[in-house]
Amino acid sequence: MNHPVGALTDTVHQRVRLGILSVLAESRRADFAYLRDALEVTDGNLSKHLQVLESAGYVVIEKTFEDRRPRTWIALTKAGRDAFAGEVAALRALLYRVTPRGRR
Repeated sequence: MNHPVGALTDTVHQRVRLGILSVLAESRRADFAYLRDALEVTDGNLSKHLQVLESAGYVVIEKTFEDRRPRTWIALTKAGRDAFAGEVAALRALLYRVTPRGRR
């Protein structure tokens, strides 16, 4: 496909997954509760999206205990950073085509 929309991926482009990757791209890692609250999703919804991203190799999930309480940390992998960068590039190309400067 010659159009920029062809570069968008189903794994990344879904709203919650794109949100997860964008939050993680801003920091070294984030905990589960922070992601849940920032993206305004339920625990179950976030868990399912994290499973998709983990299966794709885009995030690593680390479960720890801090003061006897479980804590889940999520971080981007190199593949996740690359996938996010590709998605952003595709969105930029798409936006360029629909703005007055991008039209020919």
